[in-house]
Amino acid sequence: MTALTNDELIRYQRQLMIPEIGEDGQALLKKASVLVTGAGGLGSPLLMYLAAAGVGRLGIVDPDEVSTGNLQRQILYVTGDVTRPKAEAAAEKLRHINPGIEVTAYPVRLTMENAGALLAGYDVAVDCSDNYTTRYILNDMTIREGIPLVYGAVSEFTGQASVFNYRGGPSYRDLFPEEMHLTSADKAGPSGVLGPLPGIIGAVQACEVIKIITGAGEVLSGKLFQADMLNLRIDIISI
Repeated sequence: MTALTNDELIRYQRQLMIPEIGEDGQALLKKASVLVTGAGGLGSPLLMYLAAAGVGRLGIVDPDEVSTGNLQRQILYVTGDVTRPKAEAAAEKLRHINPGIEVTAYPVRLTMENAGALLAGYDVAVDCSDNYTTRYILNDMTIREGIPLVYGAVSEFTGQASVFNYRGGPSYRDLFPEEMHLTSADKAGPSGVLGPLPGIIGAVQACEVIKIITGAGEVLSGKLFQADMLNLRIDIISI
């Protein structure tokens, strides 16, 4: 087991106090590597929480630049980041949050051609994308690579999260069959979203990543977490 330094014992003290995590779980987080696709509304809080929690290696895949329209919900960025590549700006911020972790920026679009190389060496993948094409690629390639996929999506006042490809559990295609992969939906672009909503779903995704790595609690495999913040309703549906 990877030993924790004195600084890490202090930094993660409140997490170490949790019986289901403790020093052994924190050491597992330190050894773990997580690839996050999408550094926007969902990716921002998720990446911040994973960095703060001490996940040892984070990879960030995002081809876009920061725009002024992102700032309403993508809390990892500030006005001065506008026009910067998101992956690189995000990596810089995360290194400031936690200098003790390794962060790698991949300022590229995830495709069938590069997904295998990007996923290689990572323990967990996280889908923070905003289009069906990327979600299906991530699903299929994580199945091929044998790693779990933590999924999240948001639209207007509602969001959802789940864990796919985990210990023989359901995949994204079990929830959304291939016929639902509508290119017209991708071309229409993402919908509007209430600013705080990605923070809620991104935090749920971060919790699932930490649970997968440490073995704590029950993972959202075979279940879909749904939040309706307009009507203050939370549901968990079996897949």
